[in-house]
Amino acid sequence: MAVPESEPPSRPAPGADARDLSDAEFDELDALLAGIPEPLEPLDPFMLDGFLAALVVQPQLIEPARWLPHVFDAEGHRWGEAEPSAEQRRASELVLRRYKVLNRMLAEFGGFDPWIPRAEAPADPAADDPAAEEATADEPASDGAATDAPAEPSPAALLSAALLPWAAGFDSAMRLFPGLDELDDAEVDAALDVIYQHLPEEEAPADGGLDAGVGAARGIADLDAAVGELVEAVAELYDRTTPMRYRVEVQRRDTPKVGRNEPCPCGSGRKFKHCHGAG
Repeated sequence: MAVPESEPPSRPAPGADARDLSDAEFDELDALLAGIPEPLEPLDPFMLDGFLAALVVQPQLIEPARWLPHVFDAEGHRWGEAEPSAEQRRASELVLRRYKVLNRMLAEFGGFDPWIPRAEAPADPAADDPAAEEATADEPASDGAATDAPAEPSPAALLSAALLPWAAGFDSAMRLFPGLDELDDAEVDAALDVIYQHLPEEEAPADGGLDAGVGAARGIADLDAAVGELVEAVAELYDRTTPMRYRVEVQRRDTPKVGRNEPCPCGSGRKFKHCHGAG
């Protein structure tokens, strides 16, 4: 009997709160975040995804109560009244579900599907309009004079537009919780550089090892390849920091443990359980 490589057949299906958001739920979250009133500045879903990825790879576990307010406002100001509204509760539920999914996917499969907008070049109106194509063919050749036609965006510019929101969200979380950035680890620095290269040069961390430019200088001209490289970088960060996140501090005693029926160390002659151990 063939066993699928992705997941053992005996493993139960994930609970409702561990399933990734559907397209309809993504649109619902987008609408909830967009509906947060000014002057609050919420993250959009693409920035949110990078923000959550930066949280799950931190060397310390960070409680949602510390970061969730910054999803709904960049400065962490309260959204609404003290008693959460139905919209606030629903938005928090969807955000926390995505956070759990990212953590589970990285832990179990070493990867995830990031929320990246698919930027496309504007359509050429002449492509579907034969009349427009004929008119273009009849026009005299340009003598070098400037025209009013807008220049088409380059592949690197389209790549930048697609990856910038995710990288900006990641950077936003790193500025709030810099524990990962403070590690003295060359592998961590290299993985962070892969992400930071997608930021504009003026916003990239000063100690970043790569210039901005969305990887164009490194031969990354395809969005899928760039996304794959980004996911690998996040997975590397997750693997490097997992032992730190779940490290257990061992408490060491300065003196040997005294049994309850042994003489109390104070010298009273009474059993420990009837003396200083009575509490």
